[in-house]
Amino acid sequence: MLTGCGGFFPPVTPTPPPGSTGNYAYVANTTGTTASGTNSATGTVSGFTVGTGTLTAVPSSPLTLGYQPVAMAVTRNNKFLYVAALGNINVYTINSDGSLSVPSTGTGVAIVNVVSMDVSPDGQWLVALDGNTLVAQIDVFQINATTGALTSVGTGQLAIPSAVINPKMVKIAPNGALIFAALGTGGDVVFNFDTTTGALLTSHSLTVSSQTSDNGLAVDNASAYLYIARSGTGGGVRVFAIDSGGTLNEIAGSPFASGGQAYSVVVDNSGKYVYAANRTNGTIYGYTIGTGGALTAIAGSPYTSGLLVTSLGTDSSGDYLLAAANGGSPDLSMYSYDTTTPGKLDLATSTATGTDPTGAIAVALTH
Repeated sequence: MLTGCGGFFPPVTPTPPPGSTGNYAYVANTTGTTASGTNSATGTVSGFTVGTGTLTAVPSSPLTLGYQPVAMAVTRNNKFLYVAALGNINVYTINSDGSLSVPSTGTGVAIVNVVSMDVSPDGQWLVALDGNTLVAQIDVFQINATTGALTSVGTGQLAIPSAVINPKMVKIAPNGALIFAALGTGGDVVFNFDTTTGALLTSHSLTVSSQTSDNGLAVDNASAYLYIARSGTGGGVRVFAIDSGGTLNEIAGSPFASGGQAYSVVVDNSGKYVYAANRTNGTIYGYTIGTGGALTAIAGSPYTSGLLVTSLGTDSSGDYLLAAANGGSPDLSMYSYDTTTPGKLDLATSTATGTDPTGAIAVALTH
């Protein structure tokens, strides 16, 4: 582990995205197998304008990639979309109409096995969770706000003795000072993050049993609580209080029921509600956040979703929650928040994100 002193980084105020021209959602799609049964080398990214209860395809959507995408992230200034594949991270310009194009200068980077990415609230850093069943690491890149180019500044090792690592997700806290990594059966690791230099300092870890997998992560707006989507033994949404140095303490009542197979979790823009997708039964569980970060089920929860939801996100207006489903039926669902029952999800619209066989694996939204 990289070591150092923790708990002294001041909160970082997110930089408002300059020149943001629209409310867009992007979905990464894998394209299944060819007729011979081999993996297809071509994936796509579908782009949609988020309107009032509508999803409208942006021009030239879906965009053919020539590789299978595994993760995505949008820069804070909404100028660039990063799409990771096995072996590299690629960058695309987000045009004023939401369409995507390749920058005129090379801006991608080579990296072994990215599974998840996130952009820091100040817009300066891209962090990528990179690894396999033996070892994982967080790679830190400085973002050129003009070109989208990435410059590597360092890594943080995430190897956990006697644990089978299955890297799932990386998440930067809203205050910018902490980075969390979910490693499946390998548990979770926390780093303090120096937002001036990009250095990763000190770490704290959580271990889990071999029958348990920590899959998705969300942090409340105050960076006070971490929500973990956990499947298997003791599955559900687990809630941990975060102290100033990044140490995690599980709260009373955790885990909170989600059918035992929670895979993705998100906090809504208001910071009042948490939603967790159950990957095995095609539902999304909704909760009200109470005192001390405790969760209470919202009326009508769980709500019907597509099959095998792998990714949840909230749009820039704060009016909608979106769910990408790897098993389809449908590929992408968009929910509004009920006007009479606070936090309750109402299906606003849904859409296919490509021609079958297409599997939606991730959704990324402008800020």
